[in-house]
Amino acid sequence: MTDQLIDQSVVDQTNEANRKALDADYAHLGEHLARRGIDIDAVLKKVSAYTVAVPSWGVGTGGTRFAKFPGTGEPRDIFDKLEDCSVINQLTRATPNVSLHIPWDKADPNRLKQAASRFGLGFDAMNSNTFSDAPGQQNSYRFGSLANYAKETRQQAIEHNLECIEIGKTIGSKALTVWIGDGSNFPGQVNFTRVFEYYLDAMKAIYADLPSDWKLFTEHKMYEPAFYSTVVQDWGTNYLIATELGDKAQCLVDLGHHAPNVNIEMIVARLIQFKKLGGFHFNDSKYGDDDLDTGSIDPYRLFLVFNELVDAELRQADGFEPAHMLDQSHNVTDPIESLIRSANEVRRAYALALLVDRKALEGYQQSDDALMASETLKVAFRTDVEPILAKARLDANGAIDPIAAYRKAGYRQRVAAVRPAVAAGGGGIV
Repeated sequence: MTDQLIDQSVVDQTNEANRKALDADYAHLGEHLARRGIDIDAVLKKVSAYTVAVPSWGVGTGGTRFAKFPGTGEPRDIFDKLEDCSVINQLTRATPNVSLHIPWDKADPNRLKQAASRFGLGFDAMNSNTFSDAPGQQNSYRFGSLANYAKETRQQAIEHNLECIEIGKTIGSKALTVWIGDGSNFPGQVNFTRVFEYYLDAMKAIYADLPSDWKLFTEHKMYEPAFYSTVVQDWGTNYLIATELGDKAQCLVDLGHHAPNVNIEMIVARLIQFKKLGGFHFNDSKYGDDDLDTGSIDPYRLFLVFNELVDAELRQADGFEPAHMLDQSHNVTDPIESLIRSANEVRRAYALALLVDRKALEGYQQSDDALMASETLKVAFRTDVEPILAKARLDANGAIDPIAAYRKAGYRQRVAAVRPAVAAGGGGIV
């Protein structure tokens, strides 16, 4: 029996108010899908089994480079964060795993396991932080970490990643995600070739200590904090790194870290084809790296990404086993509400992709019928699958309307009474 921080009676009351309408909507959608040759219960089963990891840092209020405005009831430490993550999973039944960021979440690994176990939570990929300096750190990462010109600084960054692996081994993680902010702000500041060699050598040292059943995810990012050049700046460089390191190394695709108008779904297809798709950080972006709520700007692009994932799933693509995680910054919303919504939006994209008529799509592709191929995708995308998502939550004792249940329970007000208020400060993420 796991602890629940939202009284189940509150969830049951909100469910009771919505159950009759859901039953009618689900039956109506089932009839509609049956006319298209789709078994709604089969789709429900797959959607119910789909989960996405929550980032520990996502339950705190984020910030821009200019300012940070903390919300009420901000988590004080990783144990408060785990409580908030448990609320998200209780209401959505879609987020049973938490991804930690070290040193932000550094604590006794056995205590971390016990705290997560209390709520029935597990741990996803570990995330190392060598893009900022920790208190008491001997060598600064101001001019880079794994690609720093100073050997002792590179070694410090290597050792930090190895520490993340050790913590992860104890708590049950099976992957390490490495993102660095290394790069340059001015032409001539670094030698592009040399710093990339430094980076590869450092990553090989980390890879050498990776457990046999682990994966190493490398993440690319065009810019910020390095505005002229970034060491791991695009998916091509990311692919080169993963290929150079070995079979256990794969590419992580963050939906917000791409140039404007880049075809992300095609990048996903390429990485699947060459067995280097490690997983995702789901979010959305308007201009670049905004880390907005998933699906809040371009839900069709999210659907197109999942169209490639479902295609690979159905044809059982070799080496296809991507990890799925949210990665967002919440500046003006309650982070728990945003993560609840995003978890549901990712499930929505998956459900919609399951509705694509694959046989018809292939026929139109083979006959060069561009309009009908596009329309086949649009038919799936235009379908309202909310009844499937809601029933998946209900069947797992979650909430038909999770945000309404969350607000009715008054969780934010309750934790605000025991968590000290955080003063507004400088920019940066939690």
